[in-house]
Amino acid sequence: MKKKIALILGANGQDASYLAELLIEKGYNVHGTIRRNSVPESQTTRIQSLRDNNQIILHYMDLTDPISVESIINNLQPDEIYHLAAQSHVQISFELPKYTLDVNGGGTLAVLEAVRKFSPTSKIYHAATSEMFGNSVDEDGYQRETTRLAPVSPYGCSKLYAHSLCNNYRNAYGMFITSGILFNHESPRRGINFVTNKVVLEAVKIKLGLSNELVLGNLNAMRDWGHAKDYVEGMWRMLQQEIPDDYVLATGISKSVGDLVEYVFGKLKLDYNEYVKSDDKFQRAEELHFLQGDASKAKEKLGWEPTYTFETMLDEMIAHWIEIYTKK
Repeated sequence: MKKKIALILGANGQDASYLAELLIEKGYNVHGTIRRNSVPESQTTRIQSLRDNNQIILHYMDLTDPISVESIINNLQPDEIYHLAAQSHVQISFELPKYTLDVNGGGTLAVLEAVRKFSPTSKIYHAATSEMFGNSVDEDGYQRETTRLAPVSPYGCSKLYAHSLCNNYRNAYGMFITSGILFNHESPRRGINFVTNKVVLEAVKIKLGLSNELVLGNLNAMRDWGHAKDYVEGMWRMLQQEIPDDYVLATGISKSVGDLVEYVFGKLKLDYNEYVKSDDKFQRAEELHFLQGDASKAKEKLGWEPTYTFETMLDEMIAHWIEIYTKK
């Protein structure tokens, strides 16, 4: 039986690394794209073991170059495309708004056009985001597929643009396109400029006497945090359905950045009040106050359930950094 071909756009990211492992386990031929970087040494760290074992084939591609997008999709004719490539940092989107829109919005358009023209039977997963909701919350305190979308950052706006394009192309051309509206999801592989890994890494360094301070922005911001490994399972399940649709993936539990700090420092037997400071320079120009997702649709239709809790996710991240720094 011929193996399915999966193409992961943005193959060197957190989610992509877990997804690649899942797809390899399921017997796919896995291809991935990365952007050309003048410092390639650290570019594929998350998937290096897969490369070393010839389990993933990488291609250079840039979402702002439609020709490169068309070439790869036309040549591969993939069964499934997982569009995970993006400028995904919210604070950076305020500093680079046009670039964020070009990559996330224009890049998604390039992918959709390439599939429409050259590989119309490919199924597409698009990585949408809970940032599209902004501060909209339903009366019961949750956000779901039907909640009003009103983003409060250039990143959220760019993703709403891309999400709208996906819905339009699905309806206009009958393409199989599904968007996963994913709430925050973390892991030891998360970039250290994201708040979860920033907190865990610095707390571990403080515990080991390698640092003495952690500076954060808004400690009251509430987020629904899950584990990336659970969420890539949901991505795959979305593309196994007969009819494309959009799904929220979330734990349904909201915690504050302060809760995150308190748990991590407590786990390390540290008093966070002695080390944690707040600085306005880390505040967003417009703040997103509260996220809490309702994944009932995904649970019912996809049979998806998160296996990690907020605490077990952080425990894994703490153990990861302790192991890294005690080996040094």
